[in-house]
Amino acid sequence: MNHREPAIRRLRSIALGAVVIVSAASVGVLVYQSLPTISSVARSIDAFVGGHAGPPGATLFDDGNPSVGNLDSYLLAALRAAAADAADDGVELVVNSGWRSPEYQEQLLREAVSKYGSETEAARWVATPYTSAHVAGEAVDIGPTDGAAWLAAHGAAYGLCQIYANEPWHYELRSDAGELGCPPLYADPTHDPRMQQ
Repeated sequence: MNHREPAIRRLRSIALGAVVIVSAASVGVLVYQSLPTISSVARSIDAFVGGHAGPPGATLFDDGNPSVGNLDSYLLAALRAAAADAADDGVELVVNSGWRSPEYQEQLLREAVSKYGSETEAARWVATPYTSAHVAGEAVDIGPTDGAAWLAAHGAAYGLCQIYANEPWHYELRSDAGELGCPPLYADPTHDPRMQQ
């Protein structure tokens, strides 16, 4: 055995170790790149548990977004007609929240109770899953501020009415509003007889 053999063995070991490390790193990169993003996992979980299944800020023409696609068809048609005319005025109507699953509505209610300190105070802002017009697909929260303001000024012509004085973003369909105008606003949902069920 000459004095170069241990050095050659060491070089071979180092080279083999480097190949193993590079291979492991390459596999790690490939696995990492194939993992879903956090946002796609969140969307999947949201869809699985029946969340509102759509990010806020959806357009009214995004049928693939359940927040929009699950709205009452008459409400959606009225909103789309309004959105087209608003766009002619340079204003975009965006659905910040539309259809909601009962589970998501319950989550919002729990969060409101935590935020406002009582069920009574939370009821001024969030309905139960059993009374919510959002769960029925019969309400939308419109944004941005200029979109809600445009709808406040022009919505009755489309049958779209603000319902609650404390929620200038919340709109529902009142088909006779074009002829009769929108009904008087409730101060908040606790004054709405539909919420007393």
